[in-house]
Amino acid sequence: MSYHGKPVWFELSTPAGGGFARAEAFYGGLFGWTFQNAGMEGFDYHLASSGSDMVAGLMELDTAERPPSWLIYIAADDTDAATAKTKSKGGQVLMEPADIPGTGRFAVLTDPQGAPFGVLQPSPMDPPPPEDSGAWNQKKTGHGNWIELMSTDPVAGFSFYSDVFGWTKSSAIDMGEMGTYQLFNHDGADIGGMMGLGNAPVPCWLPYFGVDSATDAIERIKSLGGTVIHGPTEVPGPAYIVIAHDPDGAYFAVVGPK
Repeated sequence: MSYHGKPVWFELSTPAGGGFARAEAFYGGLFGWTFQNAGMEGFDYHLASSGSDMVAGLMELDTAERPPSWLIYIAADDTDAATAKTKSKGGQVLMEPADIPGTGRFAVLTDPQGAPFGVLQPSPMDPPPPEDSGAWNQKKTGHGNWIELMSTDPVAGFSFYSDVFGWTKSSAIDMGEMGTYQLFNHDGADIGGMMGLGNAPVPCWLPYFGVDSATDAIERIKSLGGTVIHGPTEVPGPAYIVIAHDPDGAYFAVVGPK
């Protein structure tokens, strides 16, 4: 299995002064995640687990820096090479490559249209972890299931990500006035789609997490203080998607049976 180009981590930036408590109550209630402090020196970072798998990180930020949001990390064989290629193709560097002891080497970048994403070169592990462990698993609830790019130029966006991560085009869905929804593939499986900007104010990535019932997820989102923006909508699979934001305004989506 090739890890280069696989979604491997999801990171929530939530407001300072209470964001941790609100996020953990919301996502814990919605997905059954449990949380622990990562114990990083000089930096408060919390880890979310679904069962035995760590699936996400949380950090509190001054909302003047950027609004509450999810950041998707993509695995890279070489973070520095991926960063250099991003710059050469018109992307920007938000955080230069740096090491996280015991985890790997990461950077935070944008594509040429401005959508932020992270790259992570995981530290070698002996023995290697099972293929179905980690944050990304399309068969497990509470894990990353799909990633979706909304872009001012999704055609150029696909060309960029294909060059950097080796993603290949899969089927394309005609959405009428909304344009084309282009599915893309990693290591033999569809992992996401790219589309025009739609209702997004700026180019961005949207993470989807698996649930066992889209209808139940809607009720939990509402009861926990989140807001449902769209759905449930049937998509090929068949499956149902729901787009929402958490109590602090960070957008995400869920996918699962109705």
